[in-house]
Amino acid sequence: MKNLLLLSILALVTAACAPAAKPIDYGADACYYCKMTIVDRQHAAEAVSAKGKVFMFDAIECMVPYLALEGEANYPVLVVNDYLRPGEWTDARSAAYLISRNLPSPMGAFLTGFADKAAAESVQKEKGGDVYDWAGMKGVIDR
Repeated sequence: MKNLLLLSILALVTAACAPAAKPIDYGADACYYCKMTIVDRQHAAEAVSAKGKVFMFDAIECMVPYLALEGEANYPVLVVNDYLRPGEWTDARSAAYLISRNLPSPMGAFLTGFADKAAAESVQKEKGGDVYDWAGMKGVIDR
């Protein structure tokens, strides 16, 4: 019985320490990279370190160069706003990205994240541009 109680407490402590994204206070929180106030619910992003420290960004194009400098492997949780569901997170590594001159983003890269490729392609039909996965988008943005 004592062992079960200890295991339960350990499980709770471990779960409480697991890295996770947190809600952005739009209009109050600032981008870690460029220091601008985060106001756009369709383009924000977060990187969460293995220790649970949350780094907020006003745009995906701020998170990408930050990760290039700091090492993406140090951040088990990476999320981006889903353009079609403003303010909702989607996993950055499995998201699809649209770069379209007809869809501005906060820092001018015209970069927008979507929960999946089908959603990105749907908006692409209206706005034009190119659809990328995580690796492909980073290759374009890192240039």
